[in-house]
Amino acid sequence: MELTELNKVFTQDYLDTLLPNTISDQFFEALYGDASDGAYDISLEYISASDKRIVLAFSLTQRPDKCLACNLTYGLPNVFLRHPLINIKGMVTKIEKKGVKIKSWSLGQTKEKSSSLHLVPFFIELE
Repeated sequence: MELTELNKVFTQDYLDTLLPNTISDQFFEALYGDASDGAYDISLEYISASDKRIVLAFSLTQRPDKCLACNLTYGLPNVFLRHPLINIKGMVTKIEKKGVKIKSWSLGQTKEKSSSLHLVPFFIELE
């Protein structure tokens, strides 16, 4: 798939179908038993694409009156890899159904963009 086509596929609307905004509350409900205990909202965002790689990111945005920096976001890549609500394998399958030929994928380490925004890179290597 050409780069211009990739840019058309990975719109924010499409990314929101892969990771709906309701997932944050469901994730914290499963983790803590109460969604209101969650310190951040999780969304999926497009970072960049080339003919060999797509870079997305799980964006962790601090919720009002919560402390993102106090939360354990650095262990999240391992949690996201296995968590059925995040369902990265399901995301990859849906992306492939759009005609994107994926060789492999991985998550990077959590990056602190600011005290209220952390990112977990999602690398998709293309065939």
